[in-house]
Amino acid sequence: MERSSPLLRRCFPLSPERSPRRKPVFLSLLAILAAVFGVVVAGGSASAAAPRADLPQHTLTGYWQNFVNGAKALKLADVPDKYNIVAVAFADATAKPGEVGFTLDPGLSAAVGGYTDDQFRADIKTLQSRGQKVVISVGGQNGAVSVGDSASADAFAGSIKSLISQYGFDGVDIDLENGINAQYMGQALHAIHDGGGSVLTMAPQTIDMQSTQAGYFQLALAVKDILTVVNMQYYNSGSMNGCDGKTYAQGSVDFLTGLACIQLKGGLRDDQVALGLPATGSAAGGGYQDPKNVVSALNCLAKGSDCGSYKPDASYPGVRGAMTWSINWDAASGYGFANTVAAGLGGLSAR
Repeated sequence: MERSSPLLRRCFPLSPERSPRRKPVFLSLLAILAAVFGVVVAGGSASAAAPRADLPQHTLTGYWQNFVNGAKALKLADVPDKYNIVAVAFADATAKPGEVGFTLDPGLSAAVGGYTDDQFRADIKTLQSRGQKVVISVGGQNGAVSVGDSASADAFAGSIKSLISQYGFDGVDIDLENGINAQYMGQALHAIHDGGGSVLTMAPQTIDMQSTQAGYFQLALAVKDILTVVNMQYYNSGSMNGCDGKTYAQGSVDFLTGLACIQLKGGLRDDQVALGLPATGSAAGGGYQDPKNVVSALNCLAKGSDCGSYKPDASYPGVRGAMTWSINWDAASGYGFANTVAAGLGGLSAR
């Protein structure tokens, strides 16, 4: 997720072993166990939880920017109720390994005519009264949070639980873009869930979900028993392999369906898989596509209709929905993403 202009986005060259051209490994023992027996490994419980009853079957997630970067500045209460899950971006690392903190950005406060902690907490309650969930997001493009041992896992969990208590967040979003340790982050996320963080979302990059051997994918499977949804970022990516072994270019329906299929065949439930897209062309360095394509891809995954050249060999009627970066960029264009995709999600529910 980008705090600055897309033109300033940092580029991280891929090492040869993480090249997107390599055909992904789908039939690892981990994926077979998860997909066939429904178990959760590496720290999860023996059975996967059912979809959350207090969220709609199909959801739209959006990121609310606690900073100013050219998108429309908003108070949290200004977020439309079409967004079922709102991720507050971002909590930042402190000097203590694993620990994070959160403060309202003074620039954002000035841009909206003044915004205090008390008003922010009240706005969280307002959204919750509408049935929306509000989570604190960790990471983003510039995030430098590292959880690599038990001590930092405890510090991370403790700090997130403190923010949940202080502000009333419903849970946490993991948007770490510089590597992840599945064992210790999984330990932390289970502790957060046990401490009241009931909503857990993730926003990995495409390279992070190409194989069940990747750390992010391993984390998703390790917390499958408490995982709400994985909103993979289908942008700023370049071409990637689909689950049929073919290479697809970002910006197409096939890119969405072909890569979502990897997660669905790799062990995640269909209600744990959603499509993350930029709200406008200005919101990302590449990969923007018309929100109508997002609806087509969801129809393809759920019903086998509106597909591009790639059609999955199975239907996934419970596919969770979509995510956008960001609500603020969507607001800048008249909420074209939310209006189009929310209507499409309604069509999935009515099938």
